[in-house]
Amino acid sequence: MTADPQDESPRAAIGRFQTATDQATPVPAKLLQATLNDAAVDPAHGDPLPPLWHWLYFLPDATMSNVGSDGHPKRGGFLPAVPLERRMWAGGRLTFHDDGLRVGDILTKDSEILDVQEKSGKAGDMVFVTVRHRVSSPRGLSVEEEQDIVYIAMPTTFKPPPPQEAPADPAWRDDLTIDPVRLFRYSALTFNGHRIHYDRRYAMDVEKYPGLVVHGPLQAMLLMESARRHVPSGRVASYSFRGVRPLFDFDTVALHGYGRDDGGHDLMTVNGDGLIGMKATVHWAEA
Repeated sequence: MTADPQDESPRAAIGRFQTATDQATPVPAKLLQATLNDAAVDPAHGDPLPPLWHWLYFLPDATMSNVGSDGHPKRGGFLPAVPLERRMWAGGRLTFHDDGLRVGDILTKDSEILDVQEKSGKAGDMVFVTVRHRVSSPRGLSVEEEQDIVYIAMPTTFKPPPPQEAPADPAWRDDLTIDPVRLFRYSALTFNGHRIHYDRRYAMDVEKYPGLVVHGPLQAMLLMESARRHVPSGRVASYSFRGVRPLFDFDTVALHGYGRDDGGHDLMTVNGDGLIGMKATVHWAEA
């Protein structure tokens, strides 16, 4: 008899492996450009796919009967069946190789669960899952990525984490409009059904947020695009990001960049109170 994955310890998922294929078709890239950068661009086959834009592909394909009440696929499957209700993408680390991905490429993604850690803290019980992805094109390995996913119990009230103020005098600042339309479009492009990003009643009544939540990956992409605009000659070698504090659709948001002694840049999303939402670091390849 095969064990029910819902009854397994979450750590039983360590070492689980899967492979997927997809094609980097141009339409999602065109629509993301319009959503992130307000630009009308028609990418052609062979054009470089910008860093992080592989998130447009290999999308979840759970049928409606396999979608949970939060809009995510039901727990279990490739990810461990963690018995905690709230799931968040907490951060990640990526390395980009020389050739990169191109529009039209047939892509392969190998994924493995590297670690599962069960912890207790001020927020109660938590489970941290680290997943490694390797994305390849016909030219070879292009992106190596580790994602950190955290599971916690559903809260009874919204308790924001301790505030972290953004440093003064950024090297650049881009002001950004966040609204429900941008959040909905990003959810649609990434086939992200999590209701906290578009269903205000669910976000506030069930998950106890004060408004619609800005996606962590959306913040990571906006910061990356800001860095690429301000360092147009740079080729991204590595990128890391970590969520610090939720941002909401009613927030005034700015994208800050700060120079580093090693030639890279620290990046931050910052709300209208000067508090950091996400921290990221980009390192550029040597010319």
